[in-house]
Amino acid sequence: MKKPKQKASVEGTVGKIATAIIARLRNSEYTSMIDLKSDVAAALENFNNKPFQKREGSRREIFEVNERITLHPLPAFPYEYAVWEYGRVIGSDFHVTYQTCKYSVPYRFVGKTVDLKITDSMIEIYCGHERISSHKRFPSYVRNRYDTYLEDIPERFQATEWNELTLRQWAASIGKQTLTVTDRIFKSYRTSEQGINPAMSVLKLSKKYSSERLEMACELAIEHVSVPRYSHLKAILASGQDVEYKENKKQENGSSSAGFVRGAAYYGGDGHAE
Repeated sequence: MKKPKQKASVEGTVGKIATAIIARLRNSEYTSMIDLKSDVAAALENFNNKPFQKREGSRREIFEVNERITLHPLPAFPYEYAVWEYGRVIGSDFHVTYQTCKYSVPYRFVGKTVDLKITDSMIEIYCGHERISSHKRFPSYVRNRYDTYLEDIPERFQATEWNELTLRQWAASIGKQTLTVTDRIFKSYRTSEQGINPAMSVLKLSKKYSSERLEMACELAIEHVSVPRYSHLKAILASGQDVEYKENKKQENGSSSAGFVRGAAYYGGDGHAE
């Protein structure tokens, strides 16, 4: 096993520096850290410039001649502690999921297995030893968000028969509330392509439950959820909450429109009740 050859020398120098600075400042009194730091820096500079006793030069001269040229600049970004997660599979939507949020990769990597390097601020995605994408990480409190690079989206997604316009037209044909839900779904994603499947899932409920019931379910859902989705609307329709909601609305409208009616007999005489 190899042993360090210069460890004792380095540790000895540290001890000499500490002794020299403490000795120089031993009779001084300080009331602020600024003054103390200033005198420590001056004492250290004096120690480095002091000539050697048994050879020529000083520590400062040795540094300038032999050591400075070997130094490299500090990294442009400070070091961040990272954790790794392995064996994530890229889905057909060309995104990888981390803590419910999704991050895009080039479409050619769909189906590939990737590893994630995760820091407090970034997520880097590696396929083998190649970094294929990097994203700013969503804060831990953010849920179900997409970070998608436009260059990652395949051309065929942009030429699909179903797009945002056609789905909005379908929603409008069902009703105002369904269109509102569809609008909110698309607005919740960064790109319209990401909203196609969620919006399609909602609109297909009209085929199973009828357009009228979906419209009523959307109206009910909007009262409780800012962006209703398939799971919300499916639960309402499957349990019949939309039907109950419709009946309650009818009763409320009926009771509010009904007033006190005296009847024809009241107006048959002199305008006074018998």
